[in-house]
Amino acid sequence: MFDILKIRFQQKYRTMSYPDGPAPALPSRFAGRPVFDAQCKSGCSDCVDVCPTRAIALIPEKNALELDTGRCLFCRACERACPHGVIHFSRDHSLASARRQGLVMEADGVYPVSARSDLAAKLFHHSLKLRQVSAGGCNACEADCNVLGTPAWDMGRFGIQFVASPRHADGLLITGPVTVNMRLALEKTYAAVPDPKIVIAVGACAISGGPYADHDEQCNGASSIVPVDIFIPGCPPHPLTILDGLLKFLGRI
Repeated sequence: MFDILKIRFQQKYRTMSYPDGPAPALPSRFAGRPVFDAQCKSGCSDCVDVCPTRAIALIPEKNALELDTGRCLFCRACERACPHGVIHFSRDHSLASARRQGLVMEADGVYPVSARSDLAAKLFHHSLKLRQVSAGGCNACEADCNVLGTPAWDMGRFGIQFVASPRHADGLLITGPVTVNMRLALEKTYAAVPDPKIVIAVGACAISGGPYADHDEQCNGASSIVPVDIFIPGCPPHPLTILDGLLKFLGRI
């Protein structure tokens, strides 16, 4: 017992200061908000052709790209394929949006898009209890959500916690594409959450079906089953992206 207390004392304070202080360092391979550096060259569709989820589209009348971060896997295949260096992924971790359309980025778009919810800011500003539902996910988004409960991140200091029962929750945090076998479970879980309630879709699968989009055995994301209040894209989203989205959703930053 004393050895445990001694080690804990030696570790000192481990929780990061974000958002009051600087954000934690991101890994070198981190891919954040996509940026378009120039207009597309006429007749080139290399990035569109290599995208595994059809997240990129070419708008002929504008000769410009449109990228849906809700479908994007942030695999950077488009960045590598573009012969003209039009697209690259920045270090910007702030990706969440309260509107699905806010995840669709154009070359001449103005960002960031607001992730704030007036309802959440009013009712859950200091306390938000969430029931996490893995609706057929691969466990990557689930793992990064769990990281937020560790001492380094400690989302509990903002009053945000995961709870075991939907009846004790203010809303749902959904990961995974919502498989056919999970549809009824999600519907029942949503119904068990008392009103007013909110829904958070985390990851490309929960937003659009991800790499499984349009497959017969899944439902193309949570919004096809329940109303979604905030979308946090990524595959998986970095814990910083998730926390940033949650705090902006609640009006904390």
